[in-house]
Amino acid sequence: MTQSLRVVFAGTPEFAAAALAAIHAAGFSVPLVLTQPDRPAGRGMKLTASPVKRFAVEHGLKVAQPTSLRRAGKYPQEAAEAIDLLRDTPHDVMVVAAYGLILPQEVLDIPPRGAINIHASLLPRWRGAAPIHRAIEAGDAETGITLMQMDAGLDTGAMIREARTPILAGDTTATLHDRLAQMGAELIVAALRDLERDGALPSTPQPEEGTTYAEKIAKHEAALDWRRPAQELARQVRAFDPFPGAFGTLDNTAIKIWSAQPVDGSGTPGTIAEVSPDGIVVMCGEGALKLTHLQKPGGKRLPAREFLAGAAIEKGQRFALGESVRDEDAALK
Repeated sequence: MTQSLRVVFAGTPEFAAAALAAIHAAGFSVPLVLTQPDRPAGRGMKLTASPVKRFAVEHGLKVAQPTSLRRAGKYPQEAAEAIDLLRDTPHDVMVVAAYGLILPQEVLDIPPRGAINIHASLLPRWRGAAPIHRAIEAGDAETGITLMQMDAGLDTGAMIREARTPILAGDTTATLHDRLAQMGAELIVAALRDLERDGALPSTPQPEEGTTYAEKIAKHEAALDWRRPAQELARQVRAFDPFPGAFGTLDNTAIKIWSAQPVDGSGTPGTIAEVSPDGIVVMCGEGALKLTHLQKPGGKRLPAREFLAGAAIEKGQRFALGESVRDEDAALK
């Protein structure tokens, strides 16, 4: 079914591509797609198109890839050309999902019916860059998608509607990301249909109470500090899968830890208390952590049984404590 509403879309990763695919499949016209410039990726560091660009190209949608949309920034000419293109592209509304560029007020003022953001948290909790990671890391019981009328602040706009999902005990950022991407895609399509029918979408200002910020994930956070409680470390492992991957350092070798469960135990943090095909038990500041899926540098993710077949790990060895792991990039090479 063809819709009359014309949607400019701005987004970059898989999360955004799911929404663009749903909008396109629902029959909405997408006269322009904005996505970030191609980036080096993979072992060969070849320039690689974003998931959003790949979908747009495959479906014959017009694509623009400005480095910036801020006239006062480092790329004023690019920004000016992109803003002119946006002004010259007839459209009704802009949908933004994990675009990764700041949209100044000048840009937000162009779409006649404003810009709607698909945000992967229950605002005002986890405004910012890494809401999925931070929700798991913090032990939140649930999260969801919020559709928000964009303003010039950082995820501060009025809330249009939301959808909720529990964070399951086995959820990683990868699994929760995929679930939220699908929820976001369904929610935005329903909202666009309502916007087309009614001409406007009711919204509610965000409360300031309960505001938290999801800082971008930094690589140095990946090092496990065994002095922390096992429950927290288990959440860290889940939150950092697939990126950047939690790790511990044993005999100057960084070992990625992809799944782990808290278990009972007490002893010196970082000390290996048990080695068995079921897992490697490491003492923590509170309780112990059983490591069940691991990876050596240059190797593959393996269950403990297979990992131990190629690794000489013994009871009594000690992982380095968090503060002794400073150059994780060097450790992981």
